[in-house]
Amino acid sequence: MKITIITIGKKHEAWVQPGIFRFLERLRAPFAAEMIILPHSSFEGDRARQEESERIFSRLNSDDFVILLDERGKNLSSPELSDLITEHIDKHIVFIIGGAYGVTSDLRQKSNIVWSLSNLVFPHQLVRLILAEQLYRAQEIHRGSHYHHS
Repeated sequence: MKITIITIGKKHEAWVQPGIFRFLERLRAPFAAEMIILPHSSFEGDRARQEESERIFSRLNSDDFVILLDERGKNLSSPELSDLITEHIDKHIVFIIGGAYGVTSDLRQKSNIVWSLSNLVFPHQLVRLILAEQLYRAQEIHRGSHYHHS
């Protein structure tokens, strides 16, 4: 299995970069993940959403297991996320963090799961950090460590 995080936006800002790297570097196979940052579109609104979604689509393969992060998605607990990853351990799992205008309905439909971190909306930089920590937590739940207290 391989985990890839595809995100739209700028490079990690200085305040968040150490936290993201802290969690990503602690991940071990099969939970090891890479993050691909694709630049924002120079357009706005629907045109930006279309262009950014096309760039994301170009990185996907037909057999990828795609998890789209979206505030209108399904809420998952940390153990449920760990179980979901473990269940698809034999596949390439791709997490998508869309741009400021979201993603197209085609990309949403391509996604196997649409996952909401919260009913709150977070800045993209913070979403990257939360996702990195949740992947680490999922790994530790899978390992049976004491990092996650339920």
